[in-house]
Amino acid sequence: MYPNFKLHIFKLGIHQNQMAKDLGFSDALISKIIHGYREPTPAEKKQIAAYLRVDERWLFEKCESPSRMGHAE
Repeated sequence: MYPNFKLHIFKLGIHQNQMAKDLGFSDALISKIIHGYREPTPAEKKQIAAYLRVDERWLFEKCESPSRMGHAE
């Protein structure tokens, strides 16, 4: 899951379907990337980050899996 991606488009008021259309992607592709069901290609990451005018590394920073959080080793 990419919480920065999801939060950033929410803050900007961008609708997933409009962003997908502008980028030439399907709505389903954008949704799957946001929710972590599909890993974007390097080219897709670059294109999305450029569209949103943010740092690609920040935008696609993954959140830690809940199953791994809070466990001391």
